Amino acid sequence: MDTYEWLLVFHVTGAFLMLGGGVVAATLNLTAARRNRRPSEVVLLFGLIRIAVVALTIGALLAFIFGLWLVHEAPFGYSYGDGWVIAAILLLILSVVMGSIGGRRDGETARFAKALAEQEDSPSEELLRRVRDPAALALSYGSGLLLIAILALMMWKPGA
Repeated sequence: MDTYEWLLVFHVTGAFLMLGGGVVAATLNLTAARRNRRPSEVVLLFGLIRIAVVALTIGALLAFIFGLWLVHEAPFGYSYGDGWVIAAILLLILSVVMGSIGGRRDGETARFAKALAEQEDSPSEELLRRVRDPAALALSYGSGLLLIAILALMMWKPGA
């Protein structure tokens, strides 16, 4: 295998980690929001989401670094100035910002759930409201949709 093929392997591995982590995080988030759970359950689910986000973050870094390197090494004449490359970078930045803001909101909810679990581990309407916070959900799921859009750009490469 040549350099380009190795770079492609690591880039695609990063993309799978990124998207896999995103799917796991979204599934756990939906599980937490489905019904009024005990605070200890919410703490557990949000803790598992943090693990999924680690995979997502590592994957995003791998995909980004090796993706840029691929553009440099590609035998197909790709350029850092190509519209699909610029769009992918901008969408990745926007996805990270949105996911970070949504994650901070979820972190506050996890701390609230932990405090409730330590007091009285019974379902709380306030906790359910926080878990179903439309802004946090929109930010988190919007971030995931942007990752899917990046995947589409990588596969389609419009203008290339």
